[in-house]
Amino acid sequence: MAGRFAHRTTGPALPHQAAPAARRRTGAPPPGAGAEGRTFPQRTGAEGRTEPPLTREWTPSGPLDLRLVLGPLRRGPADPTFRMTQDGAFWRATRTPEGPGTLRVAARGDRVGAEAWGPGAEWLLAGLPALLGADDDPDAFTPHHHLLAVTERRRPGLRLLRTGLVMESLIPSVLEQKVTTDEAYRAWRLLVRRYGTPAPGPTTTLGLHVMPDARTWAMIPSWEWHKAGVDTKRSSTILRAVRVAPRMEEASSMPFPEAKARLELIPGIGPWTSAETLQRSNGAPDAVTVGDYHLPAIVGHALADNRHATDEEMLTLLAPYEGQRHRATRLVLLSGRTPERRGPRMTPGNIAAL
Repeated sequence: MAGRFAHRTTGPALPHQAAPAARRRTGAPPPGAGAEGRTFPQRTGAEGRTEPPLTREWTPSGPLDLRLVLGPLRRGPADPTFRMTQDGAFWRATRTPEGPGTLRVAARGDRVGAEAWGPGAEWLLAGLPALLGADDDPDAFTPHHHLLAVTERRRPGLRLLRTGLVMESLIPSVLEQKVTTDEAYRAWRLLVRRYGTPAPGPTTTLGLHVMPDARTWAMIPSWEWHKAGVDTKRSSTILRAVRVAPRMEEASSMPFPEAKARLELIPGIGPWTSAETLQRSNGAPDAVTVGDYHLPAIVGHALADNRHATDEEMLTLLAPYEGQRHRATRLVLLSGRTPERRGPRMTPGNIAAL
């Protein structure tokens, strides 16, 4: 999805902005930057003073629903890395190849306005179009079920995001393995707040934090994982992944099959975790989540009135959408046609009390 944008910076020019290009920090290019990528002068300021943000405006070529696009990045209502404020803006704190950064995104009519703070601000703004689905091709999807055709018409602003960052989606996905979402969200919240860093920019009242870097994840004591309710199997998987974090991050620029294979080289990372990660980091439209506790029943009920569908039956129903199966499941979930709950809920565990 192509788009045009205007860029401006606010605040007085700083002397270091005239430094030669050779002195600028280097790092992995943001997703979707390519020849269209832009660099922006980075601002640093005196301690205790919030510097003016770097800003960018971008106009998508079609409808864009920020809530639908950015929603998958939110790990629970108290996620310390993500907020939606009453003014309709979305705030995201993350760790980029250039360092910590905070991004604020808001709709401005038919345009999107963004502000960014911190060492990662340039990287975040350069990757704004990809984050908002500029690399996604919704026209590649052809509905074969009436329900999905209707839902697609009702949700024209759905785009599949691409962050270009693997570890920030891989770690919370591992935390979500085989536990309730409330347990996983609690673990993510506790660990990021305790071992992460406050997000740059005017984020104090929001309580935003940037997740820890790979070295810090590797140094978390075993008893702190236990207090956060994370069992040894999941914490060991995360520790194995952070030890090879640069290799994991390389998957963000790989085709889906190769990226999936790269992630699943780590013991403890299987098809469920790799799909949940690559849906976000790579915007992979065919990364269908296999092994989910609820998804087969939801898809089976919506497409075949079969609330007891297995993974195999779900994949059979999604076969006409090969190449777009993740988009198909997003549309199923957005349709509202979910089976009525009849069995008991999955019982939360509490290993921290052991």
